[in-house]
Amino acid sequence: MERIIKMELIINLISVFFLILIPFTVESQSLTVEKPNILWIVSEDNSPFFGCYGDEFATTPTFDKLATEGVLYENAFANAPVCAPARSTIITGMYPPSMGTQNMRSKYPTPEFIMFFPQYLREAGYYTSNNSKEDYNMIKPDGVWDESSKNAHYKNRKEGQPFFAIFNLGVSHESSIHKSIPNEELRHDPLKVILPPYHPDTPEMRHDWTQYYDKIEDLDTQVAAILQELEDSGFADNTIVAYYGDHGGVIARSKRFVYESGTRVPMIWRFPEKYSHLAPGKPNTRTDRLVSFVDLAPTILSLVGIDIPKYMQGKAFLGNQQAAVPKYVHLFRGRMDERIDMVRAVRDQQYRYIKNYMPHRIYGQYIEYLWRAPSCKSWEDAYLAGECNEAQSVFWEQKPSEELYDVTVDPWEVNNLANDPKYHDVMIRMRTENKRWMLEIHDTGLMPEGELSTRNMDQLSFDFVHSTNYPVEKILHAATISTMRDKAKLDQIIEFMNDGNATVRYWGATGCLILGTDAGSATNNLIELLNDENPDVRITAAEALCNLGMSDVATPVLIAALKEENVMVRVHAFNSLETLGGTVAMEAIPMAKQVIENRTGRDYDIRAAQRLVELYD
Repeated sequence: MERIIKMELIINLISVFFLILIPFTVESQSLTVEKPNILWIVSEDNSPFFGCYGDEFATTPTFDKLATEGVLYENAFANAPVCAPARSTIITGMYPPSMGTQNMRSKYPTPEFIMFFPQYLREAGYYTSNNSKEDYNMIKPDGVWDESSKNAHYKNRKEGQPFFAIFNLGVSHESSIHKSIPNEELRHDPLKVILPPYHPDTPEMRHDWTQYYDKIEDLDTQVAAILQELEDSGFADNTIVAYYGDHGGVIARSKRFVYESGTRVPMIWRFPEKYSHLAPGKPNTRTDRLVSFVDLAPTILSLVGIDIPKYMQGKAFLGNQQAAVPKYVHLFRGRMDERIDMVRAVRDQQYRYIKNYMPHRIYGQYIEYLWRAPSCKSWEDAYLAGECNEAQSVFWEQKPSEELYDVTVDPWEVNNLANDPKYHDVMIRMRTENKRWMLEIHDTGLMPEGELSTRNMDQLSFDFVHSTNYPVEKILHAATISTMRDKAKLDQIIEFMNDGNATVRYWGATGCLILGTDAGSATNNLIELLNDENPDVRITAAEALCNLGMSDVATPVLIAALKEENVMVRVHAFNSLETLGGTVAMEAIPMAKQVIENRTGRDYDIRAAQRLVELYD
């Protein structure tokens, strides 16, 4: 009998235990199963020209209201100042220079181990929709989206299925100022727009700035409609809303350039009460945390409870996998359409450091698409007419090797502090950080794109540059010395030209090109490089020799490069020919015409060829 009583007591205790446990189990399951919906609103080509960011000229009631309902990020950055490389960063959580996807619309294969972040969301049960721009600068793998089209919408998901939805708005895109609206139709007053100190006060400049503010107002209206639709659908209480611009823009010296005007973007996150525990702060607050696009993919995974893959280079700034506050963000510029350039930048809370690896090229290289804006042409005309002051003239002149700006007192970045002794320690710190980052990611931008494109087409780029076959430290050292524009380094530069590594030889030739006539004692070394196995080395050496008065032996090398099968080699040659101009450019016109006649589409070599013919035929 005693034994039976003990058994009944044990059974009762177990029953009570399960009665106590069940509510916690149900609650735990509820928290696990019910995941937040996430709505991303992305606008194209716009800096933080909103009232909530302190812009009194802007008309942005929707964004201003959204800022009172959410958390505004003061220091959000696109890692690249142009769409395709920026979106490559977002979709992978990787720095494009580590993958070879930093140059505009290169569309190389995606390394096999990398998944686009919506694929992880789909595996976790999310319905993923993208309406509708992709532009990932790399070949998209299968199964990224449930739907990616102009009709993609979260309403198309299964009943009860959580969603991740993107709506991309193009009303503020650069193309919105290509065709001028009549002055009488503008809603903002051209006489009241405040021009940056680097822009001349031309009628076209005032008009384009004003028209752009009208487009920002139109963007505000479109965002209001999306938010209202979310409210009407009944999902607002279950949906985290994030808004950001895909990079800065759009007037010349913003989009495509690694300044505040090209990389700093508006970003606002709104969390419903249900998910307020995930928010970085209370509604109507701001954060000065540094965030950049490489952090977006891991942040989304962190918010929904998906383990962040170890290969992702970004760091989550929200959710249970949130990383420590970073000290720096890293920024980059590669080839922009038909113009080759290489720039790296580092931004902390106060300073922006810029390293120009092609200082022999002017900032304002002609890009056909950029020149469609009346303001850009008017700026160039004003410069050529001698009507620009010093700050306005810089854009049309060769770049310094390094730049440093205190953005807290110089937000338009016109006062370069790189050579100011008072900022020596800041320069050393920022320069060191840039080097550390480039070495860490094995920066592929150090390779000329002719070679990079060949390796990417063979799907070998990532494995190659992350192996001992790519001596990145040696190459970066050569690139750093060669781009200092210091003739005292010429002996070292000549050593680089004799190196067994083609990329090191390329930087040695580039160093001579940068030095111009100060590289005279390297003439024989440059002549030897005219027969180099690497076409980018040959082209660079030929351009350097033309500057040294040796165009008779160098010009045939440049013209021969226009026959190369590799498109990016031809683009390189056209860049050199246009820069040299004169007789050298005129001799290349027959071959340029053949390039135009023999190819179809809008390849960048065709654009460069057309420009050369336009200027010198």
